[in-house]
Amino acid sequence: MEDANGTGTMIHFHFRPFSKLPEVQTLIFVAFLIMYLVSVSGNISILLIVWTHRSLHTPMYFFLANLAALETCYSSAIAPLTLASILSAGRTLVSLAGCGAQMFFFIFLGSADCILLAVMAYDRFVAICHPLRYSLMMSWRLCARLALGSLVLGFILAMQLTVLIFRLPFCSSKEIGMFYCDVLPVMRLACADTRVHEATLFVVSVTVLTLPFLLITLSYVFIVAAILKIHSAEGRHKAFSTCSSHMTVVLLQYGGTSLIYLCPSSSYSPERAQVVSVVYTFITPMLNPLIYSMRNRELKHALKRAVMRFLSS
Repeated sequence: MEDANGTGTMIHFHFRPFSKLPEVQTLIFVAFLIMYLVSVSGNISILLIVWTHRSLHTPMYFFLANLAALETCYSSAIAPLTLASILSAGRTLVSLAGCGAQMFFFIFLGSADCILLAVMAYDRFVAICHPLRYSLMMSWRLCARLALGSLVLGFILAMQLTVLIFRLPFCSSKEIGMFYCDVLPVMRLACADTRVHEATLFVVSVTVLTLPFLLITLSYVFIVAAILKIHSAEGRHKAFSTCSSHMTVVLLQYGGTSLIYLCPSSSYSPERAQVVSVVYTFITPMLNPLIYSMRNRELKHALKRAVMRFLSS
């Protein structure tokens, strides 16, 4: 990676600043730092609450804890380098190997996140459509395999795509038109034909975004049909409430990423991509724990008990 241009010259990248005005850069730095701290503290709180409360030791909260762990790692793969770059007004240099490592973890954790959301939709489908067989169908062995499977598939896709991209020749040190090592901006810095790489990225995007989203949609079609058959209004409300937080997170996660990775590369706009990327790299990881904690009654009560115990001690 270090000698990709064949001349023995070390190649470095730097990120494009959001603004040339230092005051604006400072405001963006503070906003991103707050979002990152809220995201990490919120997701770690969910992880610890699920771990320490036996009443939450169910498949639904097992997957939620896995999602919180993924979101924590995902944010930490992007935010520190972004914050350092903003603070230095884009003068922070990133080596070819460092950029490759960040891209790998971004694809790996982001892919596993999307696949896990589909697994969570399947869990809700079984719970609502087959409640009497739920404990039998969603055994702990199956839950562990599904969670591990999302990680393995994300790892394989990330490794293949990252290796493929960083085998490209890069001519010299250049500016990445993004605040992290995203796939398309880095690919555009290569001194070679990237049509095969763009096609591979599209296949990976379909695998990670389109297929899981179709499975989620199919699951919710059956879920809604089952809920409408419930006679009591209280029963329908309870069933909908267990799914509303998940549906909100799915729309946030898949909405932004689909605008970038499922559109033709010819229509790619660096300015639009930079704005949309803020949504799924900073805003969504920050909102996810807030959405689940506010809309989930059991998690909310467990959080209140944990806060009361902490204050009383």
